[in-house]
Amino acid sequence: MVTPELSPSKSQFSPMAKSSVRTKPSSCFSDGFLYLGAALMAFLLVWSLWSYALSHSFDPKTSAKSVADTQCVQENPQVNLHYDPPDETFYDDQELSYSVEKPIRNWDEKRKEWLKHHPSFAPGARDRVVLVTGSQPKPCKNPVGDHLLLRFFKNKVDYCRIHGYDIFYNNVLLHPKMNSYWAKLPVVKAAMLAHPEAEWIWWVDSDAMFTDMEYKLPLRRYDYKKHNLIVHGWEKLIYKKKSWTALNAGVFLIRNCQWSMDFMERWSSMGPMSSEYEKWGEIQRSVFKDKLFPGSDDQSGLIYLLYKEKSLTEKIYLEGEYYFEGYWVDILPTYDNITEKYTEIEKGDGKLRRRHAEKVSEQYGAFREPHLREAGIGKDSWRRPFITHFTGCQPCSGDHNPMYVGETCWNGMVKALNFADNQVLRKYGFVHPDLLDSDTVTETSFDYPDDGPW
Repeated sequence: MVTPELSPSKSQFSPMAKSSVRTKPSSCFSDGFLYLGAALMAFLLVWSLWSYALSHSFDPKTSAKSVADTQCVQENPQVNLHYDPPDETFYDDQELSYSVEKPIRNWDEKRKEWLKHHPSFAPGARDRVVLVTGSQPKPCKNPVGDHLLLRFFKNKVDYCRIHGYDIFYNNVLLHPKMNSYWAKLPVVKAAMLAHPEAEWIWWVDSDAMFTDMEYKLPLRRYDYKKHNLIVHGWEKLIYKKKSWTALNAGVFLIRNCQWSMDFMERWSSMGPMSSEYEKWGEIQRSVFKDKLFPGSDDQSGLIYLLYKEKSLTEKIYLEGEYYFEGYWVDILPTYDNITEKYTEIEKGDGKLRRRHAEKVSEQYGAFREPHLREAGIGKDSWRRPFITHFTGCQPCSGDHNPMYVGETCWNGMVKALNFADNQVLRKYGFVHPDLLDSDTVTETSFDYPDDGPW
């Protein structure tokens, strides 16, 4: 039997059947369409891939940014640190001088213009602070001086990190004649020019430290009456007692504005760069009878200006309601009692015992405030002093006021530094159980301090 595939069919031999020769052109035409369609589809596929590659070409900068955007938390995403337009600003003025001897004019307008060209810095400018501090260019004579200065600086860095402030540490003289206590004014002026984005420049002496790491500057308090310079002091000691210790110029907050530029020009004219430096020393001693040394100093100069022009108190605020800075001799004996009081507060408030990231420390400071309403402020208070200032102790030179021995200074600094450091280390899970022992730390328990050591 012949299979159907091999048997002769009617289609092959019937006169009515279409010739195979006549069907071949039709078959070739169909194959052509098939090949053309396949080629068109291949072209479209290649074209699509090529277009996609062009629109998504690899750029190291944008690729890195994409990775950063998806994997990292941006520290301050609204501020653009990579943008400085070509528009001219005061920085392009060849006459601009950072020297304390050269005056600056129209500074408010220049700052405003700079912020206009750098709009990402405008939001928050009102609260932006740059802390400035420093020390001498050479190594310390005191064997432990450099170590103490390092720890004082670490303390300031810790505080600025917690509260989001910038910090600048200077260890050179920006004017060869403006040395010792006068060295701060050239640095402050230069910092104002270097930071037009900041509303405030905050000078803190190298021998002053933060001992309440949660407390934040009450800037709205100084905006209320438009004060431009804040120092710790008392009016009655200026106008009634005429004392050269009526205020302390080792810590001050100054607004970055034209008024401040003009005032510092007057203030620094009493310093060693002035040809009338010796005369100013004589004038200061004639007014302030308790001034012990003959030379003109920055603190006596500031008090003298206030004494002669009481109207300056409209712009200069004498802060006396909290320890904007406080004398260490008065403060040091209070640390143990303060520690006990704060421990009692935390034992009774679970929110304050909760472990948390260092970045949100300000919230826990706010949680603590209701518990401190009865603590008082200043002397005899059991609130942590904001800044402890080791006036009369010079950690670098080793010199100190003869009314107390040197070891009292250095041991006091260690205790104060560890008192402050415990507030920082706590966020990292450790504390110093003994404030006079810097080497030893203890890991904190989960519900510390309810069941842990202080």
